Amino acid sequence: MSVWLPTAPCTPGDCAVHRGPATGPVTAVGRLLAGCLLVLAGALLTPLLAPLPGGARDRLTRHWCRTVLRLFGLRVHVRGAGAAPARGTGVLVVANHISWLDIPLLAAVFPARMLAKSEIGRWPVLGALAARGGTLFVERERLRALPGTVGALAAALTAGSRVAVFPEGCTWCGQDQGPFTRAVFQAALDAGAAVRPVRITYRTERGTPSGAPAYIGDDSLPVSLWRVVTAGGLTAEITVLPLIPAGRHTDRRSLAEAARSAVTGSAAGRPGPAHTAVASDRANRSAPSVHQCLNSIPAPRSSSRTRS
Repeated sequence: MSVWLPTAPCTPGDCAVHRGPATGPVTAVGRLLAGCLLVLAGALLTPLLAPLPGGARDRLTRHWCRTVLRLFGLRVHVRGAGAAPARGTGVLVVANHISWLDIPLLAAVFPARMLAKSEIGRWPVLGALAARGGTLFVERERLRALPGTVGALAAALTAGSRVAVFPEGCTWCGQDQGPFTRAVFQAALDAGAAVRPVRITYRTERGTPSGAPAYIGDDSLPVSLWRVVTAGGLTAEITVLPLIPAGRHTDRRSLAEAARSAVTGSAAGRPGPAHTAVASDRANRSAPSVHQCLNSIPAPRSSSRTRS
């Protein structure tokens, strides 16, 4: 692994804790089978969505993602505020990154082109489907590829697409958050695109944060899946934060910090109160995607291995 790749100190033993009711094994197995079958069906049907008008495609994607989350045992709660950009204007959606569940959760509100690691593009079947769904790929191990990735992001935004990224570059447990890497914000500046910050939180039925969805450290996907389906009363909460208009910030450092401050609730990174009005950017053209994450260039630091 490159020393330049983002990492987090979170580990499953310390952070992936659910302080709520547990689901019985029969129900958990049923959730697992139903959720995985719907994910597979959605992946296979992704190419069929391409010819549909943008509005119809977005509605189907939102409905599918909400259903996937519900089958895995999560309720979805959308909160937020802010005006949508003008029709045909690209927008960069940025969110904190906790889990593989972040992908359908984000798409349940903002169907978008995702920025994913290049390894996904080489996966059998799913790689081709992800590419057909409009996924943008980044070669995480090659720093020289970064300008090309920024250029591709800027081009997509200039063309009017909604593009979703996780600027932390890897998953954190949600109790704390990592720094936002800046390269993706350069793409927004180059394209003259607005930035939509989004905060993701997973909660127990009592409203306290749950670590069950966190996909961190040495987690394997089967272990993470089982932890999710056996956690009772989970709520996936997505808070849509006010839009940062194009031109408000003239450099990527200040734009990245403004976005991170919005997502964490303050410049110090403490969660702040959520807003109450629901909003969306439905006017923007988008394409549904199958998979995951992003990469940029943070300073190297030592910690445990995390997922990206």
